[in-house]
Formats: sequence, structure tokens, C-alpha cells
Amino acid sequence: MAKGYWIGRIDVQDLDTYKNYIAANGPAFAAYDARFLVRGGTFEAVEGEPRSRNVVIEFPSYQAALDCYHSEAYQAAKAHRDPVSTGELIIIEGYEG
Repeated sequence: MAKGYWIGRIDVQDLDTYKNYIAANGPAFAAYDARFLVRGGTFEAVEGEPRSRNVVIEFPSYQAALDCYHSEAYQAAKAHRDPVSTGELIIIEGYEG
């Protein structure tokens, strides 16, 4: 079964409030066996417009990645993020090669 991934690019306008989102999202990620592959770090935007925060999160399956996003626990955490950030998040199925 192919793994699932979240790929997020975020600009944060209020880091203190955003920290509430970081604290709140842990239970949802734990429930769906999520593993951070990238969480911040040095980067170079070689094409397109960069965002200040970048994240790649791995899940055991594409369905687990979708289920986590749509879960009540994650949506409650996301409510902390939405007012203080803008960005893009995609959920994508990994390659099974």
C-alpha cells in the first residue's frame, strides 16, 4: 500500500497564536501514525514564490492522510491556524515502485 503525504507551505502572521495550533495538532497526528519528514529547516526557493514554513508529513497510507485531515481532532487544531496563517496544503499518494 502506498503511503500518503501532506505537503504544506505556510506563512505565519502571528507566531505566538500559531504555537497553539502546533500544540493542538499532536493528538491527531499521533492517532494516524503521522511522521514529520520536513518541519521547517533551511531551504532555497528555486522556482515560484516561497513561504516561510514548509512541512512534509508521512502517513502509513493515502487514506490515513485524508482521514487525519478530516478528523475532528485535526479540524479543532486547524481552527487555531486559520486566523493567523495563509498557505497551501496538498495531500498526495506516494509512489509504490
